[in-house]
Amino acid sequence: MHFLEVAVQNVRGFSAQGRFQLKPGYLVLKPPAAEMTPLAALSLALLYADGRGDDASFSAQADKRGKSAFTMLGQDNLTYRLLRELGGSGTLHKQTVPGQPPELVSGDTAEIGQFLRVQVGLPSRNVWEQVCCLMPSQLPSRRPRVRTSKPDLKRPSMPGAASNPGLHSGHGHGGLASNPNMPALASTQAVAPAENIPAAEAKVKELEQELVKSREMEEVQFKLDGLNSQLFETERKLKSTEGVKAAVRDAENAWNAAPTPESLGLPADILTRVERYSKVVAKKDDALNRLAVEREQDAAAAPVAVEPLKQNRLFWAGLGVGALFLLGGIILGFAVDSGWRYLTLLDIPAFGFAAMLALRYVDDLSKTSTVRNKEGMFSAREKKILEEFEAEVSPVRKAMKILELENHEDIPGVFERKGLLEQRFNELRDQLAAMEADPDFVAAGQQRDEIKQQIDELSVEVSRKGSFVRDLREVERELSRTKESIVLAKAGAPPPTPAGAGPAGAEPAGMGSGPMEDPSPVVMMLAADLLSTDITTLGGMLRDRCTQYLSALTDRRYLGVEWDKDGRASVFVPGQQLLVGDIPPRDLDMYYLALRMVVVEKVSTRVKYPFIMEHPFVGMDEVKLPLIGRMLKHLGTLTQVLLVTTHPGLAQMADGSVNL
Repeated sequence: MHFLEVAVQNVRGFSAQGRFQLKPGYLVLKPPAAEMTPLAALSLALLYADGRGDDASFSAQADKRGKSAFTMLGQDNLTYRLLRELGGSGTLHKQTVPGQPPELVSGDTAEIGQFLRVQVGLPSRNVWEQVCCLMPSQLPSRRPRVRTSKPDLKRPSMPGAASNPGLHSGHGHGGLASNPNMPALASTQAVAPAENIPAAEAKVKELEQELVKSREMEEVQFKLDGLNSQLFETERKLKSTEGVKAAVRDAENAWNAAPTPESLGLPADILTRVERYSKVVAKKDDALNRLAVEREQDAAAAPVAVEPLKQNRLFWAGLGVGALFLLGGIILGFAVDSGWRYLTLLDIPAFGFAAMLALRYVDDLSKTSTVRNKEGMFSAREKKILEEFEAEVSPVRKAMKILELENHEDIPGVFERKGLLEQRFNELRDQLAAMEADPDFVAAGQQRDEIKQQIDELSVEVSRKGSFVRDLREVERELSRTKESIVLAKAGAPPPTPAGAGPAGAEPAGMGSGPMEDPSPVVMMLAADLLSTDITTLGGMLRDRCTQYLSALTDRRYLGVEWDKDGRASVFVPGQQLLVGDIPPRDLDMYYLALRMVVVEKVSTRVKYPFIMEHPFVGMDEVKLPLIGRMLKHLGTLTQVLLVTTHPGLAQMADGSVNL
């Protein structure tokens, strides 16, 4: 899920009234005044309202109720709008049909909460607060120290720790170790007079030498940060062609995958056959029509039926009369008078009539046989016409079947698409060649090699100067305190008593003497639930990436991170393994930031939740902010990242900015 819009009226930290469109990616939200906008806290109060009206505290004017609305895209890809009157009731609406008014889901607080979790995909309150929101109050340095009766300042050391007595606690560029002789928050301790002035003066000289070395190292580190920034910009220019390269690959694949007559097993002249298809169909229909007309004419000229000759009574009557006259004339001519012999001549007309009927029968049989012969000829002609037609159109029909087309006129468009794809591929290839030939692009490639060479040279210089150099400000602070202790010792000042202190040896009021609280277990437990795994497996998933984040944020002072089965974290430095509660507060904040970002990165591969931050970087080194901006830019490719900040540098790498 992610937010689409935030609408407010009389809400603290926002404009008096406004609607702010949000989009996926990395967005920077700029408050209207110096006061930080409580977006994360407001989302927590509205999305997990309990009906007690505690959200009324977000109203800008106490005598007037505020209103706030969150529009979000749920895990079910539907749009929901949650509207609440701060300190009062609320309603949840669902957009079912685009362009139509949204429908009401519920106005009951309990039902809204259940619907948001079940249907919209909202996580539990703890997940939202500890994984999806990051506020300054959550930083470990803002939390009280863990009090212990006997502070254990010495931590378990790795093999080889005894051979590195020169490692000190502080912010350095190459490593970190615990120093039991120096409290982690020395700047908060009152300065005591030096017990041994010569030793303190000797320490001043050592600190002054260390200060020179720290200053040199800070200059080198500043150059490294600048070169890394230049390298990032150079690689960004070089990666500007990645989109075109991907488009070229896609166009080439589409061009190669486009069908051709040869790839479909069709004749090469298929397009010519398609052009002739209509004419061939018309020619076939015309030939069949003419054949049908000839067949009808021959059928009309043939007798309807030929009566068999033996069934023709006239034929038999003619034969009978002729035989009667023939036999009668012979018999009467011999028996009575020879004159009756001429009676036989009358058989000629009778036999002639019978012969005429026989000839007519033969003629009808001849006509019927001719019709039969012509019918066979007509059938042969029809078969030939259909065979010629099928031979001509069968490739066209095969193409229609393969391409799943209903009209043969669509076939040319399919094969012409390959030509268009080839043209598109050539255009993109020419565009890519032009981009790669651009002088700025070529110069960026050359600059990248030069910058990498300079970075390698500076890295060698850092290694030559030593594996560890404390932070310049830490050395300056200790040097100042040492000089002050010498001045107090020479002046004979008594040991200072902190304000609010009790009896001798008592702990200062409001101060903890133990290590810092480890923020890891809660986050690890929630992340393990989200990823459906155990903490041990989760530690293996997060270890390398968290180490990469932490190393980058702390100038490679830490070499590794690991968690035990309960989620408690420890970090590795050259020669030692330290609990995270024992490292300086500033480094612990960086570790917490690295842990939160890597958890968001891993969880976003499973489910999308927005990552809301109320500028937890207040007080951090300015040189780290561009690096943090790049990290947030990367997270913005995985999920929605909303950063509330007034710092102008963090908005430069954002996908967009919104003025609240």
